[in-house]
Amino acid sequence: MKLLVIGLGSMGRRRIGLLLNHFDGIAVCGADLREERRAQAQALFCIPVYADADTAVEREKPFAALVCTPPAGHGAVILDCVEKGLHIFSEINLLSDRYEEILQAAEEHRVKLFLSSTLLYRGEIEKIRDCVLKQRERVNYRYHVGQYLPDWHPWENYRDFFVSDPRTNACREIFAIELPWILHTFGKIRRLTVFKDHLSSLELGYPDNYFVVLEHKNGNKGIWIVDVVSRKAERNLLVYSEKLHLAWDGTPDSLYRYNIEEKRTERIETDSNVLRDEKYAETITENAYLKELRIFVDKITGGKNRERYTFEEDRKTLRLIDKIEGREP
Repeated sequence: MKLLVIGLGSMGRRRIGLLLNHFDGIAVCGADLREERRAQAQALFCIPVYADADTAVEREKPFAALVCTPPAGHGAVILDCVEKGLHIFSEINLLSDRYEEILQAAEEHRVKLFLSSTLLYRGEIEKIRDCVLKQRERVNYRYHVGQYLPDWHPWENYRDFFVSDPRTNACREIFAIELPWILHTFGKIRRLTVFKDHLSSLELGYPDNYFVVLEHKNGNKGIWIVDVVSRKAERNLLVYSEKLHLAWDGTPDSLYRYNIEEKRTERIETDSNVLRDEKYAETITENAYLKELRIFVDKITGGKNRERYTFEEDRKTLRLIDKIEGREP
């Protein structure tokens, strides 16, 4: 089976590496408009690369496409691939303007869609969700996610990739990454209050930090801090109630539960074999990215569908992000 990776930036290369190193019987080809990215992918992986997806599809006859392009262009790329009959794996989408067309075309062409939501497949998140749901009582939580924007892609200027566009800005990407697991764990939103402004000297056309107070329909409440200002990469969570106390610092070995009966803190074991890429912060591991790909391959080859997030769900999530950002009509 051959897969076409469209977009050979950091995410495209990450997906290619995982596919080639962890799957048998899968071949990969790539497409990217930028010559330097094609050359880099070819040197790293020895795969055929093309300047455009049309040529790649014509020559390589792939079974499916992984869309790893900048998110502002996802809709058009996905729709084009669906109309060519390719199954789709899409990185997170920050805009939903083509969703209706994509869903209709997928049904018409009998194409399967898979949307990445990596944190939903992460071992620590699975444990946190289980603990919250099993104790069956309302909880409060405090969550901070932040990393200094120039450190996101240290190999390029933050003004030169998609986070410079207010439509696909850096805080919006954090919202899109994090909200699916927050909603799956703590429930649908009843109401929210937002505080936002500029704290840094970064040249941005959008706020660089948000304080979001969330009240969920089931009574859970949270304070969520999102920023691109924190000089140390942070993913820091506290969940508590009368019968539960969880703390997580974003790494596989930092999930702890306070044992109320014995009055001591205990570490909760998650993934036993942690895969890391040294290019990224310690809070980012490769295990969930690999798990997503395995579930995608199972889905398009007729195996059990174990996906945890859909385009339909994402359309609702993006509307909620619009509300947080103040884009609501």
